[in-house]
Amino acid sequence: MDELTYESALKRLQEIVKLLETGGKPLEESVKLFEEGAALAKFCENELKNAEQRIISLDEVK
Repeated sequence: MDELTYESALKRLQEIVKLLETGGKPLEESVKLFEEGAALAKFCENELKNAEQRIISLDEVK
């Protein structure tokens, strides 16, 4: 399995949102998709925070 990147996580999160918005999935599958989406959203948030911190650190070096 490929290593999860921000871009791949965001793409999968967008797919999950579309699946949940269209509906028609059994409850258990919807809950699993929601859980996966929540984990991906947290991953993306952490990646953005890390990138922001790196940029701040680089800016402080000036």
